[in-house]
Amino acid sequence: MAANKLCVPALAVLLMPALLLSGCVAKTVAGVVTAPVKVASKTVDLATTSQSEADEKRGRELRKREERLGKLEQDYKRHYRECQQGDAKACALADEEYAEIQEILPAVPAGPR
Repeated sequence: MAANKLCVPALAVLLMPALLLSGCVAKTVAGVVTAPVKVASKTVDLATTSQSEADEKRGRELRKREERLGKLEQDYKRHYRECQQGDAKACALADEEYAEIQEILPAVPAGPR
């Protein structure tokens, strides 16, 4: 009977770590199982562009083209005036600016100016 009383606490001491570790093991197994899914999900997120991100990018590109067009138009007007006064170098610059304006114009939507 004394041996039986001793076995119960000893058995409890031996089983306690196993019960405590089972939670850790289960959590680790769950982490290992879900890791590939998390990695794949993150990869898809990085590889795809949301509609709002694409819209923002288009908006930035459009603003850059509009800014470039505005600067070209100012430079062209100035160089054209100088060309009219006989400055051959200004005439060449005005021609280059006019050509670039013609390239950019189709990519900029018409709007109030």
